[in-house]
Amino acid sequence: QVQLVESGGGFVQAGGSLRLSCAASANILSFYAMGWYRQIPGKQRELVAAINSGGIIYYADSVKGRFTISRDNAKNTVYLQMNILKPEDTAMYYCNARPATLPWGQGTQVTVSS
Repeated sequence: QVQLVESGGGFVQAGGSLRLSCAASANILSFYAMGWYRQIPGKQRELVAAINSGGIIYYADSVKGRFTISRDNAKNTVYLQMNILKPEDTAMYYCNARPATLPWGQGTQVTVSS
């Protein structure tokens, strides 16, 4: 069974940057569009960015111009570069396929202070 392991979260001040990584346990990135999702307690998980095997990219309006998604198929890893972070970006971040058909990982917490 494929496992997804997210890392790179942390505590930053507003305006700062973080780079999230998502490592897959198997060579799946060539076959799936991948996305980064985030969830705040009590709210639904939302898609913030996605990239398909052809490199076509989607960003939620709330992160356009600040976040960049990329993938390295050889390393089975998807990245999310997050710049100009805002307190409203505070959430648990997960990666998954798009649509989210793979088992969820443990996520990585991002906390942005004002």
